[in-house]
This record gives sequence, C-alpha cells and structure tokens, in this order.
Amino acid sequence: MKCIRTENAVGHVLCHDMTQIIPGVSKGPRFRKGHVVTEEDIPVLLSMGKENLFVWEMEPGMVHENDAAERLAALCGRENMTWSETKEGKIELKSAIEGVFLVDSARLFAVNSIDELMIATRRGGGTVHPGDKLAGTRVIPLIIREEKLRQAEQAAGSAPLLSVRPFVRRTAAVITTGSEVAKGRIPDSFTPVVERKLAAFGIRMTEHILVEDGQENVLEAIEQMKRRPVDMILCTGGMSVDPDDSTPGAIKASGADIVTYGAPVLPGAMFLLGYYGDGRPVMGLPGCVMYAKATIFDLVLPRIAADVRLEKRDFVAFGEGGLCLGCESCTYPHCGFGR
Repeated sequence: MKCIRTENAVGHVLCHDMTQIIPGVSKGPRFRKGHVVTEEDIPVLLSMGKENLFVWEMEPGMVHENDAAERLAALCGRENMTWSETKEGKIELKSAIEGVFLVDSARLFAVNSIDELMIATRRGGGTVHPGDKLAGTRVIPLIIREEKLRQAEQAAGSAPLLSVRPFVRRTAAVITTGSEVAKGRIPDSFTPVVERKLAAFGIRMTEHILVEDGQENVLEAIEQMKRRPVDMILCTGGMSVDPDDSTPGAIKASGADIVTYGAPVLPGAMFLLGYYGDGRPVMGLPGCVMYAKATIFDLVLPRIAADVRLEKRDFVAFGEGGLCLGCESCTYPHCGFGR
C-alpha cells in the first residue's frame, strides 16, 4: 500500500471505501474498496477533497479481485447459467433453465483447498429453476498472485466444475405388481403417487399395466413395456426380501445391467436401478414410495429425468444425509435429507 497524489492514481486500486456527501441529497460510498481509478474519477475525487489516495501497488504477477473472480467463475461454466455483474471481486451464478444441478465435488474441493480464493455452491443433485442461485466466486484479498489462479485452474482441469442439465426424459411405463391389486381386491394406491412425482419433472405415464405376483408375470410385463416407446420403466411393489417378492429377479432376468439393488437410504433401502443396452433406466420402487413424503426415489428422479447416468458410488454417497428424520411437518426438499 502507498499514498500517491490523486492526479497520478489512474489505474491504481483503492484500499478503502470513500464516502461522498452531497448536502440534502445523499451520503454514501462513492468509490468502493478495490475500485480501479479512471481518468473520469479524478475530478470527482478532487471535489470530495481527496488530494491524495491510498492505493495498492500493482506489482507484476498480481491480479485485481474483479479479474480474478471472473477467472474463477470461468472454471464453473456458462452453459444454462447466467452470471451477475462483477462487483467488489464477486460474481454470482444463477440457473437459466429448469433442470438438475451437478457439482464435481472432488475438483471443487481441490480448488477451494488453495488459499485466498473460493467458490461456494449449493448442494448438487437437486432440482433448480430459472433464477435460482447456483454459486458465488471471489478472491479474499483485493489483489492476488497470478500463480494462485494458475493453481486453481490446474486443479479444476478442462471441464466445468458445475453444470445444469435439462430434463429430457418425458415418458414412463409403470408396471404395478401385486395379485391383490390386479384382481381388484384393493384399489391401486401406488400408481397415482408415482404419476404425481413423475409429473413434477414433466414426465407422463404413457403406459400402465397391472400384473399378478410371480416372476414370470412381471418379466412378461417388462418385456412388453421394453417394446413401447417410453423413456423409462418403473416397477412398483414386490421389492422386499419375502420369498414371493419377484420384482428384482424379473428386472435382472429382463437383461438390465443392475447398478444397485439396495441403497443406504431410509426410507428406500430396497430400491433397484438398472439400465438396458439402449440407455433406458428401469427401477424397482419399494413400498415406502407410496406412503412416505420423501424417499430415495425423490433423490434419484431429478438425475434420471435429466438423463444423468447414475453409478454405484452415487448411491454409496447417499449414506451421509440419507436418513429421513420423519419431521412432523415435512419441508423436503428444503431439509438435510439426501444432502
């Protein structure tokens, strides 16, 4: 930091806020800390009584906070996002579309491990809408060494740290299993719940079939639905460990590549996810989806709708935060479940 005459301050960075008082009109900061002085600022500063200014000495190899914030924001990405104006070394990123927000947690951790800079995001994996905040970037000091930014760029790699994927899977086939429902002994309470949850992501149930228990019956229904032009297949019921629960076996026998049968989530431990060769997902939904407000189905559906292929490690990661506390007044998704 050094003190220089105001007339010589063009291109230098102010070290503190400067208040301008216009009697009867206004009183407030006219120039903020970090502002780069321009030719047009000189008469204004002199009119404020500022004959001398305290400024940062911009040595070679140093980067101003605004320029640094833009370089950090560039690591996050731009597709389906909007950027705020760079102000006081900060940039805010928002979603431009409805979709699922994804974060590369490992690379973000690597970037944030570097001193004097930061990128803060909302938790990844959830639904976002146009205008929702995604992330904010800034550097801590007014000026930062170029080397720090190079380290961050190296840690981030070539791919964006963040992404917003639009919902693209639009149709579903629902296979409701259970002899008691297929024979009309009790009403089908499961399918309407699934249909409502799908509709929240713009997905229509275009195919629906009721089948009696038995692996052969369920398998026949799955094969029938595989021939239909649907984006996903969901099987409800028959997912527990009872001897007559045949849905998992039928899904396996249908040729699906099983990602997981079971997950560290309550409710929803007996969930099954697989994919067919054409990329279409098939799911086995446990009974809790029918009566619990939030289950594992709610955690995975945004990514399924956005055609994000899930892996076993995604389900393993649900373990921390995968316990629903069963609050009397449910606020999901504005709570810690799945977070």
